[in-house]
Amino acid sequence: MSFLFHQQVPIDFGAGHLDKLPELIAQFGYTKGLLITTNSAIQNGTVARIIDTSNGVITQSISGIQPNPTVENTQHCIDALRADTYDFVVALGGGSVLDCAKVAAVLAPTNASAQQFFDGDYAITAPGVPLIAVPTTAGTASEITRVSVLSDPNSGKKAPFNHPYLYPVYALIDPLLTISCTEHVTATSGIDVLAHSLEALYSKNHQPFTDLFAKHAASIVFTYLETAYHEPNHLEARTKMAEASVAAGLAFNLTQTAAAHACSYPLTEQFDVPHGEACAFTLGKFWLLTAQSEEAGERIEAISRDLGFRDAAHLAERLEQLKDALQLRSTWHEIGVTTDEQIQEIVVTSFAPNMANMPVTITPESLFAFYKSIAYERQTV
Repeated sequence: MSFLFHQQVPIDFGAGHLDKLPELIAQFGYTKGLLITTNSAIQNGTVARIIDTSNGVITQSISGIQPNPTVENTQHCIDALRADTYDFVVALGGGSVLDCAKVAAVLAPTNASAQQFFDGDYAITAPGVPLIAVPTTAGTASEITRVSVLSDPNSGKKAPFNHPYLYPVYALIDPLLTISCTEHVTATSGIDVLAHSLEALYSKNHQPFTDLFAKHAASIVFTYLETAYHEPNHLEARTKMAEASVAAGLAFNLTQTAAAHACSYPLTEQFDVPHGEACAFTLGKFWLLTAQSEEAGERIEAISRDLGFRDAAHLAERLEQLKDALQLRSTWHEIGVTTDEQIQEIVVTSFAPNMANMPVTITPESLFAFYKSIAYERQTV
Protein backbone atom coordinates (compact mmCIF):
# COMPACT_ATOMS: atom_id res chain seq x y z
CA MET A 1 0.00 0.00 0.00
CA SER A 2 1.17 3.53 -0.81
CA PHE A 3 -0.62 6.87 -0.87
CA LEU A 4 -0.18 10.61 -0.40
CA PHE A 5 -2.56 12.62 1.75
CA HIS A 6 -2.16 16.37 1.37
CA GLN A 7 -4.23 19.25 2.74
CA GLN A 8 -2.97 22.71 1.87
CA VAL A 9 -5.65 25.04 3.22
CA PRO A 10 -5.81 26.00 6.93
CA ILE A 11 -9.31 25.24 8.25
CA ASP A 12 -10.60 27.72 10.84
CA PHE A 13 -13.93 26.26 11.99
CA GLY A 14 -16.48 27.38 14.55
CA ALA A 15 -19.67 29.29 15.25
CA GLY A 16 -18.96 33.01 15.27
CA HIS A 17 -15.60 32.69 13.55
CA LEU A 18 -16.53 35.30 10.94
CA ASP A 19 -15.60 37.79 13.67
CA LYS A 20 -11.98 36.67 13.26
CA LEU A 21 -11.76 37.98 9.70
CA PRO A 22 -10.29 41.45 10.53
CA GLU A 23 -7.60 39.86 12.70
CA LEU A 24 -6.83 37.33 10.00
CA ILE A 25 -6.46 40.05 7.34
CA ALA A 26 -4.06 41.92 9.62
CA GLN A 27 -2.01 38.77 10.24
CA PHE A 28 -1.58 38.28 6.51
CA GLY A 29 -0.60 41.92 6.10
CA TYR A 30 -3.18 42.58 3.39
CA THR A 31 -4.00 46.21 2.63
CA LYS A 32 -6.79 46.25 0.02
CA GLY A 33 -9.35 43.54 -0.64
CA LEU A 34 -12.31 42.89 -2.90
CA LEU A 35 -15.31 41.04 -1.51
CA ILE A 36 -16.98 38.65 -3.99
CA THR A 37 -20.32 37.60 -2.59
CA THR A 38 -24.05 36.98 -3.03
CA ASN A 39 -27.05 39.28 -3.21
CA SER A 40 -28.50 37.55 -0.16
CA ALA A 41 -25.38 38.33 1.89
CA ILE A 42 -25.84 41.98 0.95
CA GLN A 43 -29.52 41.90 1.89
CA ASN A 44 -29.02 40.17 5.25
CA GLY A 45 -26.32 42.63 6.34
CA THR A 46 -23.34 40.28 6.33
CA VAL A 47 -21.53 42.26 3.64
CA ALA A 48 -21.99 45.55 5.51
CA ARG A 49 -20.74 43.86 8.66
CA ILE A 50 -17.56 42.67 6.93
CA ILE A 51 -16.90 46.06 5.34
CA ASP A 52 -17.60 47.96 8.58
CA THR A 53 -15.21 45.80 10.62
CA SER A 54 -12.40 45.63 8.04
CA ASN A 55 -10.76 48.87 9.18
CA GLY A 56 -11.00 50.32 5.70
CA VAL A 57 -9.22 47.39 4.04
CA ILE A 58 -12.38 46.17 2.26
CA THR A 59 -14.55 48.87 0.71
CA GLN A 60 -15.88 47.26 -2.46
CA SER A 61 -18.00 44.18 -3.14
CA ILE A 62 -19.43 42.53 -6.25
CA SER A 63 -22.23 39.99 -6.53
CA GLY A 64 -24.68 38.57 -9.05
CA ILE A 65 -22.99 35.22 -9.68
CA GLN A 66 -25.41 32.59 -10.97
CA PRO A 67 -26.10 29.30 -9.14
CA ASN A 68 -23.96 27.56 -11.77
CA PRO A 69 -21.22 30.15 -12.30
CA THR A 70 -20.62 31.04 -15.92
CA VAL A 71 -17.66 32.18 -17.96
CA GLU A 72 -19.30 35.62 -18.06
CA ASN A 73 -19.66 35.72 -14.25
CA THR A 74 -16.00 34.82 -13.91
CA GLN A 75 -14.91 37.47 -16.41
CA HIS A 76 -16.92 40.09 -14.50
CA CYS A 77 -14.95 39.21 -11.34
CA ILE A 78 -11.65 39.24 -13.25
CA ASP A 79 -12.42 42.69 -14.63
CA ALA A 80 -13.24 43.99 -11.14
CA LEU A 81 -9.95 42.65 -9.77
CA ARG A 82 -7.98 44.16 -12.64
CA ALA A 83 -9.63 47.56 -12.18
CA ASP A 84 -7.72 48.30 -8.98
CA THR A 85 -4.67 47.19 -7.00
CA TYR A 86 -6.22 44.53 -4.80
CA ASP A 87 -3.79 42.34 -2.89
CA PHE A 88 -6.39 39.82 -1.68
CA VAL A 89 -9.94 38.57 -2.20
CA VAL A 90 -12.60 37.45 0.26
CA ALA A 91 -15.12 35.06 -1.31
CA LEU A 92 -18.30 34.90 0.78
CA GLY A 93 -21.01 32.59 -0.48
CA GLY A 94 -21.92 29.11 -1.58
CA GLY A 95 -19.97 26.90 -3.92
CA SER A 96 -20.89 28.94 -6.98
CA VAL A 97 -19.36 32.12 -5.56
CA LEU A 98 -16.28 30.29 -4.30
CA ASP A 99 -15.69 28.45 -7.58
CA CYS A 100 -16.06 31.62 -9.61
CA ALA A 101 -13.86 33.69 -7.28
CA LYS A 102 -11.10 31.08 -7.23
CA VAL A 103 -10.74 31.12 -11.00
CA ALA A 104 -11.05 34.90 -11.15
CA ALA A 105 -8.34 35.32 -8.52
CA VAL A 106 -5.87 33.09 -10.35
CA LEU A 107 -6.53 34.72 -13.76
CA ALA A 108 -6.62 38.37 -12.60
CA PRO A 109 -2.81 38.93 -12.74
CA THR A 110 -2.64 37.42 -16.25
CA ASN A 111 -3.77 38.58 -19.67
CA ALA A 112 -6.02 35.56 -20.12
CA SER A 113 -9.79 35.71 -20.34
CA ALA A 114 -12.19 33.38 -18.58
CA GLN A 115 -13.25 32.05 -21.98
CA GLN A 116 -9.67 31.19 -22.94
CA PHE A 117 -9.27 29.36 -19.64
CA PHE A 118 -12.53 27.45 -20.05
CA ASP A 119 -11.69 26.47 -23.63
CA GLY A 120 -8.27 25.16 -22.63
CA ASP A 121 -6.39 27.89 -24.50
CA TYR A 122 -4.69 29.15 -21.33
CA ALA A 123 -2.91 27.07 -18.70
CA ILE A 124 -2.39 28.30 -15.13
CA THR A 125 1.33 28.86 -14.50
CA ALA A 126 1.49 30.96 -11.31
CA PRO A 127 -0.48 31.70 -8.15
CA GLY A 128 -3.08 34.43 -8.39
CA VAL A 129 -4.45 36.97 -5.95
CA PRO A 130 -4.65 35.34 -2.47
CA LEU A 131 -8.19 34.33 -1.59
CA ILE A 132 -9.83 33.84 1.81
CA ALA A 133 -12.86 31.57 1.42
CA VAL A 134 -15.89 31.97 3.69
CA PRO A 135 -18.66 29.47 2.80
CA THR A 136 -22.29 30.26 3.55
CA THR A 137 -23.59 26.78 2.67
CA ALA A 138 -22.65 23.29 3.83
CA GLY A 139 -22.11 21.53 0.55
CA THR A 140 -19.36 22.01 -1.98
CA ALA A 141 -16.31 22.35 0.29
CA SER A 142 -14.84 24.57 -2.42
CA GLU A 143 -13.18 26.53 0.39
CA ILE A 144 -10.63 23.74 0.90
CA THR A 145 -10.30 22.20 -2.56
CA ARG A 146 -8.29 22.78 -5.72
CA VAL A 147 -11.39 22.36 -7.86
CA SER A 148 -13.69 24.86 -9.55
CA VAL A 149 -16.66 24.06 -11.78
CA LEU A 150 -17.75 26.57 -14.45
CA SER A 151 -20.39 26.63 -17.17
CA ASP A 152 -20.43 28.09 -20.66
CA PRO A 153 -24.03 28.76 -21.74
CA ASN A 154 -22.92 29.45 -25.30
CA SER A 155 -21.58 25.93 -25.80
CA GLY A 156 -23.88 24.27 -23.24
CA LYS A 157 -20.88 22.77 -21.46
CA LYS A 158 -20.14 22.50 -17.76
CA ALA A 159 -16.65 21.44 -16.70
CA PRO A 160 -14.55 20.95 -13.57
CA PHE A 161 -11.08 22.48 -13.34
CA ASN A 162 -8.41 21.12 -11.04
CA HIS A 163 -5.16 22.89 -10.20
CA PRO A 164 -3.13 23.50 -7.02
CA TYR A 165 -3.15 27.26 -7.66
CA LEU A 166 -6.94 27.20 -7.20
CA TYR A 167 -6.54 26.51 -3.49
CA PRO A 168 -7.66 29.38 -1.24
CA VAL A 169 -5.04 30.57 1.22
CA TYR A 170 -7.43 30.18 4.17
CA ALA A 171 -10.86 28.70 4.90
CA LEU A 172 -12.93 30.52 7.52
CA ILE A 173 -15.96 28.33 8.24
CA ASP A 174 -18.71 29.73 10.44
CA PRO A 175 -21.77 27.43 10.67
CA LEU A 176 -23.89 30.39 11.77
CA LEU A 177 -23.72 31.66 8.19
CA THR A 178 -25.63 28.59 6.97
CA ILE A 179 -28.69 29.27 9.15
CA SER A 180 -30.03 31.73 6.57
CA CYS A 181 -30.07 29.04 3.85
CA THR A 182 -33.48 28.20 2.47
CA GLU A 183 -34.87 24.68 2.82
CA HIS A 184 -34.08 23.98 -0.83
CA VAL A 185 -30.48 25.19 -0.58
CA THR A 186 -30.03 23.20 2.62
CA ALA A 187 -31.33 20.10 0.84
CA THR A 188 -29.38 20.42 -2.40
CA SER A 189 -26.11 21.43 -0.78
CA GLY A 190 -26.45 18.80 1.93
CA ILE A 191 -27.12 15.98 -0.51
CA ASP A 192 -24.04 17.16 -2.45
CA VAL A 193 -22.00 16.37 0.68
CA LEU A 194 -23.30 12.81 0.53
CA ALA A 195 -22.40 12.59 -3.16
CA HIS A 196 -18.87 13.76 -2.40
CA SER A 197 -18.62 11.19 0.38
CA LEU A 198 -19.93 8.15 -1.46
CA GLU A 199 -18.06 8.96 -4.65
CA ALA A 200 -14.82 9.36 -2.71
CA LEU A 201 -15.44 5.92 -1.24
CA TYR A 202 -15.87 4.15 -4.58
CA SER A 203 -13.38 6.30 -6.49
CA LYS A 204 -10.41 4.56 -8.09
CA ASN A 205 -8.21 6.96 -6.12
CA HIS A 206 -9.55 6.22 -2.65
CA GLN A 207 -7.03 5.63 0.15
CA PRO A 208 -7.25 4.92 3.90
CA PHE A 209 -7.39 8.53 5.05
CA THR A 210 -9.86 9.68 2.41
CA ASP A 211 -12.01 6.70 3.41
CA LEU A 212 -11.97 7.88 7.02
CA PHE A 213 -13.11 11.38 6.14
CA ALA A 214 -15.69 10.20 3.60
CA LYS A 215 -17.30 7.70 5.99
CA HIS A 216 -17.37 10.32 8.74
CA ALA A 217 -19.08 12.79 6.42
CA ALA A 218 -21.63 10.28 5.11
CA SER A 219 -22.56 9.21 8.63
CA ILE A 220 -23.18 12.83 9.64
CA VAL A 221 -25.37 13.51 6.60
CA PHE A 222 -27.58 10.49 7.25
CA THR A 223 -27.92 11.62 10.88
CA TYR A 224 -28.30 15.40 10.67
CA LEU A 225 -29.40 16.59 7.22
CA GLU A 226 -33.13 16.12 7.77
CA THR A 227 -32.91 18.03 11.06
CA ALA A 228 -31.07 20.92 9.41
CA TYR A 229 -33.72 20.91 6.67
CA HIS A 230 -36.77 20.85 8.94
CA GLU A 231 -35.29 22.96 11.78
CA PRO A 232 -33.15 25.66 10.14
CA ASN A 233 -32.16 27.28 13.44
CA HIS A 234 -30.89 24.00 14.92
CA LEU A 235 -27.29 25.03 15.52
CA GLU A 236 -26.00 21.54 16.29
CA ALA A 237 -27.38 20.18 13.01
CA ARG A 238 -26.03 23.16 11.07
CA THR A 239 -22.62 22.77 12.69
CA LYS A 240 -22.49 19.04 12.03
CA MET A 241 -23.45 19.54 8.39
CA ALA A 242 -20.69 22.14 8.02
CA GLU A 243 -18.33 19.60 9.56
CA ALA A 244 -19.54 16.95 7.12
CA SER A 245 -18.99 19.26 4.17
CA VAL A 246 -15.38 19.86 5.20
CA ALA A 247 -14.75 16.17 5.88
CA ALA A 248 -16.14 15.20 2.48
CA GLY A 249 -13.99 17.90 0.89
CA LEU A 250 -10.88 16.47 2.53
CA ALA A 251 -11.78 13.18 0.85
CA PHE A 252 -12.89 14.07 -2.66
CA ASN A 253 -10.28 16.80 -3.08
CA LEU A 254 -7.78 13.93 -3.37
CA THR A 255 -9.92 11.15 -4.82
CA GLN A 256 -11.91 13.43 -7.17
CA THR A 257 -15.57 12.82 -7.97
CA ALA A 258 -16.88 10.11 -10.26
CA ALA A 259 -19.90 9.06 -12.30
CA ALA A 260 -22.71 10.71 -10.32
CA HIS A 261 -21.01 14.07 -10.78
CA ALA A 262 -20.27 13.41 -14.44
CA CYS A 263 -23.92 12.53 -15.01
CA SER A 264 -25.07 15.62 -13.12
CA TYR A 265 -23.64 18.08 -15.61
CA PRO A 266 -26.19 17.55 -18.44
CA LEU A 267 -29.04 17.50 -15.91
CA THR A 268 -27.93 20.90 -14.65
CA GLU A 269 -27.10 22.39 -18.04
CA GLN A 270 -30.06 21.03 -20.01
CA PHE A 271 -32.79 20.80 -17.36
CA ASP A 272 -31.69 23.37 -14.76
CA VAL A 273 -31.50 20.82 -11.94
CA PRO A 274 -29.48 22.20 -8.99
CA HIS A 275 -26.05 20.64 -8.76
CA GLY A 276 -26.48 18.60 -5.56
CA GLU A 277 -29.90 17.33 -6.60
CA ALA A 278 -28.50 16.37 -10.01
CA CYS A 279 -25.69 14.39 -8.38
CA ALA A 280 -28.12 12.62 -6.07
CA PHE A 281 -30.35 11.64 -8.99
CA THR A 282 -28.05 8.72 -9.91
CA LEU A 283 -26.04 8.38 -6.69
CA GLY A 284 -27.88 5.47 -5.11
CA LYS A 285 -27.89 3.42 -8.31
CA PHE A 286 -24.17 4.00 -8.84
CA TRP A 287 -23.56 2.83 -5.26
CA LEU A 288 -25.47 -0.36 -6.07
CA LEU A 289 -23.72 -0.79 -9.42
CA THR A 290 -20.34 -0.59 -7.72
CA ALA A 291 -21.46 -2.96 -4.97
CA GLN A 292 -22.38 -5.54 -7.60
CA SER A 293 -19.01 -5.35 -9.35
CA GLU A 294 -16.09 -7.74 -9.02
CA GLU A 295 -13.71 -4.79 -8.76
CA ALA A 296 -15.17 -3.13 -5.65
CA GLY A 297 -18.28 -5.02 -4.56
CA GLU A 298 -16.98 -6.61 -1.38
CA ARG A 299 -15.47 -3.33 -0.21
CA ILE A 300 -18.63 -1.30 -0.87
CA GLU A 301 -20.73 -3.85 1.00
CA ALA A 302 -18.34 -3.63 3.97
CA ILE A 303 -18.48 0.17 3.95
CA SER A 304 -22.29 0.06 3.88
CA ARG A 305 -22.22 -2.08 7.01
CA ASP A 306 -19.66 0.26 8.62
CA LEU A 307 -22.15 3.09 8.08
CA GLY A 308 -24.86 1.17 9.93
CA PHE A 309 -26.77 -0.40 7.04
CA ARG A 310 -27.51 -4.07 6.40
CA ASP A 311 -25.89 -3.89 2.98
CA ALA A 312 -25.40 -1.61 -0.02
CA ALA A 313 -29.02 -2.01 -1.09
CA HIS A 314 -30.19 -0.84 2.33
CA LEU A 315 -27.95 2.26 2.08
CA ALA A 316 -29.28 3.05 -1.40
CA GLU A 317 -32.86 2.63 -0.13
CA ARG A 318 -32.19 5.04 2.74
CA LEU A 319 -30.71 7.51 0.28
CA GLU A 320 -33.91 7.46 -1.78
CA GLN A 321 -35.96 7.94 1.38
CA LEU A 322 -33.76 10.92 2.30
CA LYS A 323 -34.30 12.44 -1.14
CA ASP A 324 -38.06 12.09 -0.69
CA ALA A 325 -37.90 13.74 2.72
CA LEU A 326 -35.96 16.64 1.18
CA GLN A 327 -38.43 16.89 -1.73
CA LEU A 328 -35.76 16.08 -4.30
CA ARG A 329 -36.57 14.46 -7.63
CA SER A 330 -36.10 10.75 -8.33
CA THR A 331 -37.80 10.07 -11.68
CA TRP A 332 -37.18 11.16 -15.25
CA HIS A 333 -40.57 12.86 -15.57
CA GLU A 334 -39.81 14.98 -12.51
CA ILE A 335 -36.60 16.09 -14.22
CA GLY A 336 -38.46 16.85 -17.46
CA VAL A 337 -37.36 13.82 -19.50
CA THR A 338 -40.10 11.88 -21.25
CA THR A 339 -38.50 9.91 -24.10
CA ASP A 340 -35.66 7.46 -24.73
CA GLU A 341 -34.32 9.92 -27.30
CA GLN A 342 -33.81 12.51 -24.58
CA ILE A 343 -32.04 9.93 -22.44
CA GLN A 344 -29.74 9.08 -25.34
CA GLU A 345 -28.85 12.77 -25.68
CA ILE A 346 -28.04 12.87 -21.97
CA VAL A 347 -25.80 9.81 -22.37
CA VAL A 348 -23.72 11.61 -25.00
CA THR A 349 -23.07 14.57 -22.70
CA SER A 350 -22.44 12.54 -19.53
CA PHE A 351 -18.87 11.49 -20.26
CA ALA A 352 -16.94 14.17 -18.38
CA PRO A 353 -13.41 13.17 -17.28
CA ASN A 354 -14.59 12.11 -13.81
CA MET A 355 -16.58 9.26 -15.40
CA ALA A 356 -13.24 7.45 -15.80
CA ASN A 357 -12.78 7.56 -12.01
CA MET A 358 -15.20 4.67 -11.58
CA PRO A 359 -13.91 1.22 -10.58
CA VAL A 360 -16.51 -0.10 -13.04
CA THR A 361 -16.07 0.60 -16.74
CA ILE A 362 -18.94 2.71 -18.08
CA THR A 363 -19.69 2.70 -21.81
CA PRO A 364 -22.37 4.63 -23.72
CA GLU A 365 -24.33 1.39 -24.05
CA SER A 366 -24.09 0.48 -20.37
CA LEU A 367 -24.91 4.05 -19.32
CA PHE A 368 -28.05 4.05 -21.48
CA ALA A 369 -29.14 0.80 -19.81
CA PHE A 370 -28.28 2.31 -16.42
CA TYR A 371 -30.37 5.40 -17.15
CA LYS A 372 -33.25 3.22 -18.35
CA SER A 373 -33.27 1.48 -14.96
CA ILE A 374 -34.38 4.79 -13.43
CA ALA A 375 -38.17 5.04 -13.45
CA TYR A 376 -39.94 7.51 -15.71
CA GLU A 377 -42.65 8.04 -13.11
CA ARG A 378 -43.22 7.28 -9.45
CA GLN A 379 -45.16 4.13 -8.78
CA THR A 380 -48.50 4.57 -7.05
CA VAL A 381 -49.76 2.05 -4.56
